[in-house]
Amino acid sequence: MKALRKYLDKIKPNFEEGGKLHWLYSTYDAFETFLFVPNTTSKSGVHIHDARDSKRTMIIVIIALIPALLLGMYNVGLQHYMSIGVEAGWLTKFFYGLLALLPQIIVSYVVGLGIEFAVAQVKKEEVAEGFLVSGMLIPMILPIDTPLWMIAVATAFAVVFAKEVFGGTGYNIFNVALIARAFLFFSYPSKMSGAEVWVRTRASFGMGGGNVVDGFSGATPLGQIATTDAASFGEFTFHGITGQSLSIADMFWGFIPGSVGEVSTIAILIGAVILIATGVGSWRTMLSVFIGGGVGALLVNAFAQNALMGMPVYYHFLLGGFAFGAVFMATDPVTSARTLKGQWIYGFLIGIMAITIRVFNPGYPEGMMLAILLMNAFAPLIDFYVVDANIKRRMKRASAVKTEQ
Repeated sequence: MKALRKYLDKIKPNFEEGGKLHWLYSTYDAFETFLFVPNTTSKSGVHIHDARDSKRTMIIVIIALIPALLLGMYNVGLQHYMSIGVEAGWLTKFFYGLLALLPQIIVSYVVGLGIEFAVAQVKKEEVAEGFLVSGMLIPMILPIDTPLWMIAVATAFAVVFAKEVFGGTGYNIFNVALIARAFLFFSYPSKMSGAEVWVRTRASFGMGGGNVVDGFSGATPLGQIATTDAASFGEFTFHGITGQSLSIADMFWGFIPGSVGEVSTIAILIGAVILIATGVGSWRTMLSVFIGGGVGALLVNAFAQNALMGMPVYYHFLLGGFAFGAVFMATDPVTSARTLKGQWIYGFLIGIMAITIRVFNPGYPEGMMLAILLMNAFAPLIDFYVVDANIKRRMKRASAVKTEQ
């Protein structure tokens, strides 16, 4: 690391004012501060200083995402080989999923970071680090068969219209990754509805051998129950991509059809522990989302008229993007509530709203995305009233003390 530090110090004058590459200073600064914690401090105003800067915070979130990413990749290969009836080892399955997801990750980062670097150069500002997480989240919450051009267009739209027009990282109102998914959902609903999942085959990567079809399409668990005619949940059984019955263990470990990031509940919980232990993610927001979801599901169960309304609480938590949204999306420090009491209110309302959308909109059984985006808009209002109530209580106490004196 010392050799790398010396090399960066050696070339730095070329990027500073007066150097031949001064117009690329923002790009140099982005790489330098990514590799090493900057030793500069704020020179004006009142600031809270911390040894861990925002880039290190983003890296912790990336680390927390790794378990869900790895298990999701394995599941892509698992679903593929099950669909074509071929036995394969776990490494072969994982490698297949890696090849399927890697191009999406590359497109997401190239487009998103490309726009952010360009904007920083034009504005002569530092490159924001927020997209380090958003660039990974976008491919993890999209169906594995999403065309690369769609990911590129959605990423560009989200970065420009959900982030840069508001002033960049720290000023955006809505979660950038969810805006990318929402853009595709409303533009191409048949691809993003969550009702169908396409399992890639060997032919997709030009790999030969055997009698191989181009793809296999089937309903996700939430898509299945949303379209069933069963009068109660007790009459319904979830099925996998090839028709086999799915157990609770399959759903918990992540061996079910679905987007890469949302399938494995155990991997998501590992990520939650990492975020909470490091103080990056708010445990209040996470817990309140599950409490709100539980309350919403129990209320709906009491008046169940179909299988979706009668689905037990734990199935809501295991299926779709509920757990992933609660841990990685609802806790976004920029777009969520900042006050402690506000985090409880914010998360609870997300949980209630997600269940409501799932149950009463069968055409879109996955309601977490819209629930979080809706509450993103109300987060500042929630914080305002929490702070306002605190001020009024303090003024009331001060007035009481003055009266006693």
